[in-house]
Amino acid sequence: MATPAPLPAPSEDEVMAMLTHVIDPELGADIVELGMARDVVVASPEQLPKRVSRIVLSRTDSGPDRGSGGTSDGAVVVVTLALTTAGCPLRAQLRRDIIERVGSLPGVAEVRINWAEMTQDEKAAAMAIARKRAVERAPDDLFGEQTRAILVASGKGGVGKSSVTANLAVALAGRGFTVGVVDADIWGFSIPRMLGIDGRLEAAEDAAPTGGDNHDSEVSSSAKIRPHGISIPGISSPGVGSSPGSIEAVSMGFLVDDESVALMWRGLMLQRAVQHFLEDVAWGDLDYLLVDLPPGTGDVQMGLARLLPRAELLVVTTPSVAASRVARRAVSMARKNYLRVIGVVENLSHYVAPDGSVHEIFGSGGGDYLAHEAGVPLLGKIPIEQAVATGGDDGKPVALQLGATRPGSGNDPAIGPGPAALAFGALARLIATEVSPPIEMTGCTAHIAQPVPSETAVQIG
Repeated sequence: MATPAPLPAPSEDEVMAMLTHVIDPELGADIVELGMARDVVVASPEQLPKRVSRIVLSRTDSGPDRGSGGTSDGAVVVVTLALTTAGCPLRAQLRRDIIERVGSLPGVAEVRINWAEMTQDEKAAAMAIARKRAVERAPDDLFGEQTRAILVASGKGGVGKSSVTANLAVALAGRGFTVGVVDADIWGFSIPRMLGIDGRLEAAEDAAPTGGDNHDSEVSSSAKIRPHGISIPGISSPGVGSSPGSIEAVSMGFLVDDESVALMWRGLMLQRAVQHFLEDVAWGDLDYLLVDLPPGTGDVQMGLARLLPRAELLVVTTPSVAASRVARRAVSMARKNYLRVIGVVENLSHYVAPDGSVHEIFGSGGGDYLAHEAGVPLLGKIPIEQAVATGGDDGKPVALQLGATRPGSGNDPAIGPGPAALAFGALARLIATEVSPPIEMTGCTAHIAQPVPSETAVQIG
């Protein structure tokens, strides 16, 4: 009985087409589109040594990485796969998927994988594709494209994140924008006091009446609620129009009778509260939506990444390098959720004494360190000024100085905004002109410890 002729080997294009079905589970796109499938060689075992000499890798395996194909007599397929980092934890899963897919092609006897590492430019390109795919897969945003959502985050509490949120909202509104503010710090809400707003949230005039018998919390209502709104005078400075803007705000502080009440919520309750603030509020046509996040990287942050997939992240830290190291976790959280990090704000940066001398009371370098590590711009350094603290306590954010003059002392003429107000104004200007950071890779790059030495040959067999 004659031995059946071996099946013809697939072409390299056919193998590459099959690799489009291998999806990177972290980046959500196929390895060909991401540029990870760098090269394919299809050859008989005898021809293989000559064929693979043209492949140049940044790293090879210490030994062969191979799997059986669908036939014992056929071609060997060598796939060169560039990972985001040599120590990527998804390597084993990608290997299994490649061997399973390519090994199913007729005429393939063996699949071998050579491992490489992406360059920084390749990582940036892959991240851009991953972000695009994440946005395409995400549900429709709760706000239209005309609204720019910015999540104001910090790695730890006490760095002035809420103060930055309130003053940034005022500074943006002073440029004529309509700014929504969501106080997502359910446990530690402070936006009502800082913006000088009090009173309960009420149903919007055109909202349906609240139904059901659940009176445990007003956030469980299905009726639209009306956010509290305040008008902000326009900024009068060269190059900036003086048209007034407005702020619309929601907070758990508008739903409790006493701001000292401790809310012992966690998990799903926190996420649902924030979801109600976004979905069940009769927001107007917002230019900006600022979300004051709680410290850390917990349930609220993950829920907002799902609800606002097009949101951006602004990270607040202090000059302390130790605090900035903690704030890196907020950057990591954003990038694992494909949120763009627009920059860093260093709060409590320095104190300018009456004699003009500068004192770095809380250290120095924290903002620069975090911006460098994250690969994003340092958008501002907010100086220490008593007016920032008193303004937050009195409900008169220091950024209100941008739209008014302050009486001088004695015979001195009226003076303009102080250094902190000017810093918030400059921050608002930068954000309004859409300062965009370079794209950085996420996920597996967090595991990079040392550069991988370059090698120039493929080891087969």
